[in-house]
Amino acid sequence: MIARAAVKSPPARKEKTCANPECATKFVPAKLGQKVCGWACGLAIAPANQDKARKSLAQAERKEIKVRKEKLKSRSDHMKDTQIAFNSWVRARDAGQPCISCGRFHQGKNDAGHYRTVASAPELRFEPLNCHLQCSPCNTHKSGDIVNYRISLVQRIGAEKVAWLEGPHEPKKYTIDDLKALTAHYRELTRELKRAQA
Repeated sequence: MIARAAVKSPPARKEKTCANPECATKFVPAKLGQKVCGWACGLAIAPANQDKARKSLAQAERKEIKVRKEKLKSRSDHMKDTQIAFNSWVRARDAGQPCISCGRFHQGKNDAGHYRTVASAPELRFEPLNCHLQCSPCNTHKSGDIVNYRISLVQRIGAEKVAWLEGPHEPKKYTIDDLKALTAHYRELTRELKRAQA
């Protein structure tokens, strides 16, 4: 005689509370995933579920659009992103300091002003020693007010480092991957500074 293995019956389903807030009846679900005690409660909470589904779909769509836009970006688009991230970091790093050129605490817009301009020294574009908080009037209306910028820069970083900035530098050709990495790096540094200041 062959012994048969005992067939286990499925575990009993646990009692749940109806998901309809107006009902809140305790019930034992008839099937897996059942959230309401009956069809009437299911219809009652349907609009809320539809809103959640719509929001979820919209969020997925936005993510997909973001991914597609990222793929279409040119090298110059990535360069702009990196410049924005770098400038934000410079402003966060120098927050609370006066303008490097005129020495005043400007109440309006402050820029990340380059000592050696991006046009004259593109290889120093993302060099932290070359860029400091500068009020918008000095940066835009006085072309950086370079004479006063240099005087303050020598006091801040020393004559040796200023001489290095003024010397010759190897040209840099940033790849898209380089720019993405720099953007991520400066965004993270900005977040760290803002967390420390909070």
